[in-house]
Amino acid sequence: MSRLQVVSGKGGTGKTTVAAALALALATEGKRTLLVEVEGRQGIAQLFETEALPYEERKIAVASGGGEVYALAIDAERALLDYLQMFYKLGSAGRALKKIGAIDFATTIAPGVRDVLLTGKACEAVRRRDKQGRFTYDYVVMDAPPTGRVTRFLNVNDEVAGLAKIGPIYNQAQAVMRVLKSPGTAVHMVTLLEEMPVQETADGITELRAAELPVGKVIVNQVRPHLLDEAAVRAAGGDRREEVAASLRTAGVAAPAQLVGPLLGQAAEHAQRVELEREQRAVLARLGLPTYELPFIGEGMDLAGLYRLAGELRHLGEVFA
Repeated sequence: MSRLQVVSGKGGTGKTTVAAALALALATEGKRTLLVEVEGRQGIAQLFETEALPYEERKIAVASGGGEVYALAIDAERALLDYLQMFYKLGSAGRALKKIGAIDFATTIAPGVRDVLLTGKACEAVRRRDKQGRFTYDYVVMDAPPTGRVTRFLNVNDEVAGLAKIGPIYNQAQAVMRVLKSPGTAVHMVTLLEEMPVQETADGITELRAAELPVGKVIVNQVRPHLLDEAAVRAAGGDRREEVAASLRTAGVAAPAQLVGPLLGQAAEHAQRVELEREQRAVLARLGLPTYELPFIGEGMDLAGLYRLAGELRHLGEVFA
């Protein structure tokens, strides 16, 4: 089982929701999971209906079987202060640098350094052990940047190579890459059964493979149920007005002629969506990766819906092994 689970996807596919549900699903039977946010959007706090997350690891949920989910919103400036204190013992000096704007300058002018700090904090949590030598967290789930940026974000070694060939930042980047490219890491892609998200997923997986980053699973989110069987789907495109009107009359529906047009229109739209989804599933199948589907929750995503998705992930069995 990969201990670092990275979740990415095109914006609007629900990658943060899936990451949160995955953290809950993994934190079962007494397990401890850390859910990490790196984009500063406070999306995790909104999903778990809690106040904005500070720069500290805070318990936000209890999972099935007594497991615990902790969350951390990583801030690049605070992570750099931690780094300066850890490696250079610059506690007060680091705070002074922050006051004059040097920290913000460093994390803005050198995006490679920023990515080292963000990924480095998550990788440190993966490696951390308690006094008994046990891992502090059984799993770390990272809500990563969207598909178009995730490979560059995770491949911090290439970013930093343009800044320095030696030194502590370079060494830190190397340590991070050893975790990110290890069998203990998996990068999952979240998509919808729509053409643009599926294409971005395919492109993102190609980039991850080229960078030799460990690709995990494809998670299809917000899958709507099929309301018609195959025969009805095929029939929806034909001229069935008289047959539908007769069926409505037999069922005792008043003024059936007024309903035939709207009903056939909705059936045709549904049949078209089913066909488009079939095409996108075929594209995903050609990627050669395990693909899992999560249902569309029509009432909107709240805390109850999040636990429901976590249950769906558990129901799928050893999905993320």
